[in-house]
Amino acid sequence: MSQTLLTDRPALLRQRARALRAPALFLQELAADEIEDRLELVNKSFTAPGIVSGFPELWQARFPEAVVVPDEEVLALGPGAHDLVIHALCLHWANDPVGQLVQARRALRPDGLLLAVLFGGGSLQELRAALAQAEADVAGGLSPRVLPMGEIRDLGALLQRAGLALPVADRLPLDLCYPDALALMRDLRAMGEGNAMAARPRGMLRREVLARACEVYAENFAHAQGGIRASAEMIFLAGWAPDPSQPQPLRPGSAVARLADALGTQETPLGD
Repeated sequence: MSQTLLTDRPALLRQRARALRAPALFLQELAADEIEDRLELVNKSFTAPGIVSGFPELWQARFPEAVVVPDEEVLALGPGAHDLVIHALCLHWANDPVGQLVQARRALRPDGLLLAVLFGGGSLQELRAALAQAEADVAGGLSPRVLPMGEIRDLGALLQRAGLALPVADRLPLDLCYPDALALMRDLRAMGEGNAMAARPRGMLRREVLARACEVYAENFAHAQGGIRASAEMIFLAGWAPDPSQPQPLRPGSAVARLADALGTQETPLGD
């Protein structure tokens, strides 16, 4: 059976190359800041980091000691070569996100840490709604215009599927403000985050649809500070390569104290 691909990789690479001519990579910078903050909370020093990124120059500058590789289908990370792997704001474009995490786990030494950051399902929900409404109004149908992105509950489960221990997922919601929808779309192109879906329409967006989308956006998603609101959501995933030194769950039935005693309450037996 052939697999339907989500992402047109050549189109994505072209978009990233165009973005570098006049980049707007402030969200990449924010993701790097957040990763650095999270690493400061880890009581461990890392000496052999590896980074997966669609913008290697930016991440290499932030982590000069790291090996930075592109987010290709097959990652150029050696097995067991790293004690830290950062998957840097590109996993949402992966055709096989579990496969990406499995490869990252294989690149980790025992008790090595994986940190992944990606855009989540709360991102660009206003733009998605405005384009859908505009296309339905003008053309009488819908086309895939905005990348579908995962929810935190589903993305957190990918860590366990990839064989990582002690999984943790958290989110950073962002409330962005733009003068209008066109300014947002220009910034998305300058981020390399335009529409690179394999199923996208290949023609230009009709002028009537674009104008209607701007109207719908302005009417329904005004920002309190003026202009329009654009929601974004960064999801951070953390997991460890298994190692015997890590905390292990107790065997069921091996507890030596009652939860009711610890909570200072009375246990209520369940009926048959």
